[in-house]
Amino acid sequence: MAGTDHTQPAILHDNGPAIILVGPQLGENIGKAVRAMYNFGLTDLRLVAPRDGWPNPAAWPAAAGADVVLDNARIYATTAEATADLHHVYATTARSRDMKKSVITPRRCADLMRRQVSQGHKVGVLFGPEKAGLKNEDVAPCAAIVSVPLNPAFASLNLAQAVVLVAYEWFQAGDETPAEYIPELDTRPATGEEMQGLFDHLESELMKSGYLRHEERRPVMIRNLRNMLSRARFTHQEVSTLRGVIRALATMGGAGWQQEKAARETDGNPEKE
Repeated sequence: MAGTDHTQPAILHDNGPAIILVGPQLGENIGKAVRAMYNFGLTDLRLVAPRDGWPNPAAWPAAAGADVVLDNARIYATTAEATADLHHVYATTARSRDMKKSVITPRRCADLMRRQVSQGHKVGVLFGPEKAGLKNEDVAPCAAIVSVPLNPAFASLNLAQAVVLVAYEWFQAGDETPAEYIPELDTRPATGEEMQGLFDHLESELMKSGYLRHEERRPVMIRNLRNMLSRARFTHQEVSTLRGVIRALATMGGAGWQQEKAARETDGNPEKE
């Protein structure tokens, strides 16, 4: 259940593709496929002649909390019955078929289904039994074959993996999450006054430590430091933490350079400025 936040509203796609499992064998595999569905807001589960009957008690623990999908699963005797109300059906398979039919990736399939759903059409995706996959008679009526680009020497996916790939692409096709963002935390960006306080504090301690002792190089060094710190876009809390670090370092070793310089002068080996 890692990552689950029950305080957040569920994103459900009531008009999303039906996930049709044809002849599924193990209850655990059905549950794992359902978990994959619910991760991406899909709730229309259709089971065609499950081998071990239904309900299968092994499915619920494997679903890891996606009970609403299992509780509302619909059972059919044949694939034709399971797809009778759908306008467009796609068949997932990794095997080549002796038929002339478009082969598309899950991403292309998601794009097509999004367009079809926007037109008021109902869509679905077929997944075959774990051991042998779909039969040709199940594939033949479908609009296209969905095939995942994989390592050709090892193109074996289990049922849940196949479902998660299709469901993920469906979700992504309509998701507007930016490719990169910084989560908003319970703080605010540092103000200009706070950043100036950080600059002044750091430069003061660096003067005391001797780091900025060379007057001719000091302006460039200060400018570089301010530029680096400004790029970080610190929050108020981060500026406070960094100033605490500066204070701690200054307290523990702020006089180190002065002590070292005095020791060298005592030994008759003053540092060359």
